[in-house]
Amino acid sequence: MAKKTFENALTKLDRITEELEQGDLGLDNSLKKFEEGVQLVKFCNEKLEEARGQVDLLLKKNDKLTAVPFGEEIAEGTESDE
Repeated sequence: MAKKTFENALTKLDRITEELEQGDLGLDNSLKKFEEGVQLVKFCNEKLEEARGQVDLLLKKNDKLTAVPFGEEIAEGTESDE
């Protein structure tokens, strides 16, 4: 069995969403798919939090952690509000 990755979980979550939106599943199957989707969302959120922590650790400036929202650049002379 392949290792569960964020990308694989997200792809599976997309498939489950499509299946549920089609409305062809019975109630029991819909509930099973929904439960599986909830678990996948939880897994993806955990992976995103891990990645956020790694990004925070990598964004060091002057040996001091500078946390910035993902996608923003650290401007010269900008200090963290921590």
